[in-house]
Amino acid sequence: MSYYMGIDHHKRYSQVAVMDEKGEICVNSRFKNEKKSFESLQQHFNVPFKATLEAGNNWGKMYDLLEEIGIDTEVAHPLKVRAIADAKIKTDSIDAPTLAHLLRANLIPKIHVPTKEVREQKNLLRYRLWLVRIRTMIKNRIYNILDRNDVPTEGINIFSAKAKESIKNKKYNQIPFKNEIDKKLVKERYEILEILDEYIKKTGSWIDKELKNNPYVPILDSIPGFAKVLSCLAALEIDKIERFPEDKKFASYCCLIPSTYASAGKIYHGDLISHGNLFLKYVFIEAAWTSIRCSGYCRSYFERIKERKGNNIAIVALARRLSEIAYNCLKENRNYEERPYIPYSR
Repeated sequence: MSYYMGIDHHKRYSQVAVMDEKGEICVNSRFKNEKKSFESLQQHFNVPFKATLEAGNNWGKMYDLLEEIGIDTEVAHPLKVRAIADAKIKTDSIDAPTLAHLLRANLIPKIHVPTKEVREQKNLLRYRLWLVRIRTMIKNRIYNILDRNDVPTEGINIFSAKAKESIKNKKYNQIPFKNEIDKKLVKERYEILEILDEYIKKTGSWIDKELKNNPYVPILDSIPGFAKVLSCLAALEIDKIERFPEDKKFASYCCLIPSTYASAGKIYHGDLISHGNLFLKYVFIEAAWTSIRCSGYCRSYFERIKERKGNNIAIVALARRLSEIAYNCLKENRNYEERPYIPYSR
């Protein structure tokens, strides 16, 4: 006999429900998130277990714990579970048996679970992305301070090495700030930028070391608009291209297709879908903006759609096209080859 374990995972404890093959609840109680707690439960029944938990904050910690003690575990998509088993009353003692029942009925909407090594590498790339976003925020704040002090910045790179050196040498005293507070704020923000640049550079060397043997990185790096960091981030978020049956499914996973509503023979397209990998959406849109400056094919594709629908729709369409190109290159294990863009005509 097999038993099915539904786990409603929290920070310090989990609500665990154990169900037999007949659908009867054997256990429904709290357990500490410790290895010995689940080992004692496994030893009590002394039969094979299958377990499931929803993807959420730090689900990988519980997944690794269960994997370590030999419990076959599936990770469920939380939004799809909610759609299958919607309940007006939601408590831990209800959620855990619901997960166990869906597992017993083989109705768990599973998500892809990368290896522990890949998950750790993804954390490194996401950390670098977070640092870059903070750096952008600080640069914008510096521009804001200079703007309210009527300091001209057009055509001037205020973040060049020469500008930073001027700040260090206190030449910023020559800038006509309207008050001393703004002068101090600009100086401190430049100091923070210098620290962030050091950390970003350090993470860059870590990324080179960790992903030097990843086979997807050089292929993605050959696609217009991609650079080392975007290629590494995309390679880790994709993990295995074989899990996508076609390029349309991959574009959907990248949140690059519009939502669709069809009724009474009419079809309406709305905003881009939001249930997917937002990191890949970021990668392909960033790559699209760069690609129109370095690829004739991408530039022609972008300009043709821009004429009819404007900048924003054109850049998303190009991002989707790049995702399809990436899919085919990875599937065929080959680098990108630039070809002239030939628009489709009816």
